[in-house]
Amino acid sequence: MTGNTFGTLFRVTTWGESHGVAVGSVVDGCPAGLELSETDIQRELDRRRPGQSDLTTPRVESDSVRILSGIFQGVTTGTPISMIVFNQDADSSKYERIADLLRPGHADYTYHERYGVRDYRGGGRASARETIGRVGAGAIAKKLLRTQSVEVLGHVAELGGIKAEKTPIGEIRSNTERNPVRCADTDAAKLMHNAVIEAKEDGESLGGIVEIIAIGVPPGVGEPVFKKLSAELAAGLMSIGAVKGVEIGTGFKAASMRGSEMNDPFEIRNGEIHTMTNNAGGILGGISTGEPIITRIAVKPTPSIAKPQRTVNIKRMKETDIIIEGRHDPAIPPRIVPVAEAMVALVLADHMIQSGFIHPTRLDRKPEKERKE
Repeated sequence: MTGNTFGTLFRVTTWGESHGVAVGSVVDGCPAGLELSETDIQRELDRRRPGQSDLTTPRVESDSVRILSGIFQGVTTGTPISMIVFNQDADSSKYERIADLLRPGHADYTYHERYGVRDYRGGGRASARETIGRVGAGAIAKKLLRTQSVEVLGHVAELGGIKAEKTPIGEIRSNTERNPVRCADTDAAKLMHNAVIEAKEDGESLGGIVEIIAIGVPPGVGEPVFKKLSAELAAGLMSIGAVKGVEIGTGFKAASMRGSEMNDPFEIRNGEIHTMTNNAGGILGGISTGEPIITRIAVKPTPSIAKPQRTVNIKRMKETDIIIEGRHDPAIPPRIVPVAEAMVALVLADHMIQSGFIHPTRLDRKPEKERKE
């Protein structure tokens, strides 16, 4: 099975299935000398862990991580970092009953057509539990980025059609983790919470929009043409199972703007070149401008709902109805925030190594960009 590895120099391979023994990831290309512990990774995994509130699946998983390799005396060695999280509360009984039924909105049909066999227990490899490996790897990328004063923040900007007011960075930092919907606008967060509860009681689910902002990325990060920073951010974010669209900067609104409205004028501020606005979302020509990199993702409603849906029994080749039981999130956006942050961090770490801002083998060496200057 191909397509399980992401990145060029800073690479992550995820592995495991939702109802298998364990899930995890292997990170290759992290420079030596980065202080790293299981606590650093656990902090991020706890943010995506199920059972955190009445808005998430009641599946009880501690998601406790173990680092199996790549760390010695508290620092990375430059060798592959392998992480494992054991599945503890998998209940396959509900899936046994619908093993031959294709769940609408899931990857059941496409996996069957591609491979001729699929793990029907919770979606197997297509399950959201695959993202544990991403978040673990993203925790390492985030810590690497912090050595360059780069910060990645995510928050729910819209949920079930309820839009948050535009919030400053300070409020995103302070408010996002204080409510179960992870919305920095506390008033909108209450409305979103109620909307999710109502949808859940109706056997339904809701989608939304998550915004991810990277602060402190220096100008000059990225590659031209096919490996644009914007292109790889879009690819990374679109690789998350529930994501159906990506915007960078002004995004689709740019289609209705005039050039004079869209263009970001330049100015000199404190002896450095900056843009007066940031409609470009911190990227021009696939390379960072030094302004905050702003991305947004459209997250679809959870496809597992309690209402009857039309489907096909793939074994009998007969049309029928399906009611999906089990434990599912009524809205994905709150728990996808740390996953989206992880993907942005992975892309940025990879490109900062490629662009010479971080030395590829050891942190105590000057990066290529400094040596040239």
